[in-house]
Amino acid sequence: MSEGAVATLRCRICQSPLFATFVDLGASPPCEAILTAAEVDQGEVAYPLHARICTECLLVQVPEILTAAAIFTDEYPYFSSFSTSWVAHAKRFVDDTCERLQLDGDSFIIEVASNDGYLLQHVRDLGIRCLGIEPTANTAGAAKDKGIETQVCFLGAQTAAQIVERHGRADLVIANNVFAHVPDLRDFTQGLATLLAEEGTLTIEVPHLAKLIELRQYDTIYHEHFQYFTLLTASRALALGGLVVVDVMELPTHGGSLRIYAQHANHARPPSPAVAQVLAAEKQAGLHTLQGHLGFEAAVASVKRGLLRFLLDAQENGRTVVGYGAPGKGNTLLNHCGIRADLLPFTVDMNPHKHGKFLPGSRIPVRPPSAIAEAKPDYVLVLPWNLRDEITAQLAPTLATWGGKLVFAVPSLDIVTPEGSPQ
Repeated sequence: MSEGAVATLRCRICQSPLFATFVDLGASPPCEAILTAAEVDQGEVAYPLHARICTECLLVQVPEILTAAAIFTDEYPYFSSFSTSWVAHAKRFVDDTCERLQLDGDSFIIEVASNDGYLLQHVRDLGIRCLGIEPTANTAGAAKDKGIETQVCFLGAQTAAQIVERHGRADLVIANNVFAHVPDLRDFTQGLATLLAEEGTLTIEVPHLAKLIELRQYDTIYHEHFQYFTLLTASRALALGGLVVVDVMELPTHGGSLRIYAQHANHARPPSPAVAQVLAAEKQAGLHTLQGHLGFEAAVASVKRGLLRFLLDAQENGRTVVGYGAPGKGNTLLNHCGIRADLLPFTVDMNPHKHGKFLPGSRIPVRPPSAIAEAKPDYVLVLPWNLRDEITAQLAPTLATWGGKLVFAVPSLDIVTPEGSPQ
């Protein structure tokens, strides 16, 4: 390579050169690289957060500047069970899917990216044999403490073959909210196919790019998410492992997700009418063309202006604002907007592993939820807006005692007076 030359980025599905921009969010540190008190006075690395779109297959993707192994470490700070609504969602999924597929005590279920056992605990309670596959040792340890057998590894074709040799192939393979997190789509999808019994079913839940665009959810773009799917591009990715989509459901989770059901192509049942319906809606929205994906940066700029205007006005008027939550999406928002502790002095989080630490990039302190009642702020900026109902219910009784209000930045600035608070 000659001096000054730049390596060509290539699409994860079709290997075409990547040169078209979907949105460029500048540079940002890894969204879950939360800092200890000792680290907060040290240097920190930020990496480009520039989402491209393949002009051939239309997959929106972030280049693999950070490897999955560097992101999903043995001290990964995200534990799924800290969200009660997410655990309830997992239980509904397990109950509905086991009934739908007629799974029972003779069946076998594998979940990929099983985290702390938030989902497989419900499979265990039904008396169905199950196995978790989870690369982060600390969350896998929490699952093992619940009595859930968990294999600590990244899934690929090779590790899948080793797991099948020991445990057999699964009637149901669950890969919820992980398909966006893998940089090697081909190897991962072939691993899923290897795990799946000949007539088994794979389920995937993944945020829907159509909703990301419609509701300006740009903060869901961060280094953990390597790609962003429509049903069309998810179908193309699944084909890398010889899998085809047989059904789809639209879900409200994560601001709007797809639950995709897939099977081996040579054993697949005919696709349900819902598949054609979702594809038709995507086409109508322009998402089956390159042109339909362009122009998102203007929407991103509008969200940024609205939030900064609110924070600056609040400060100038002597109003106090603190944060709620320390999610990955919040770090994208805060770093893209340049928000630091002068505008948001602290945030709180339910996860005790984050208390006493600092958000990456912004260096905003993370405190226990009790800090809100102690500070009695005028406003609470909710960073995990996808948990709006859950968090509103949690905070409403507390905020009502002094008339505090909730603030949501996405899809546009929304200031909410919880029920029972003085207007």
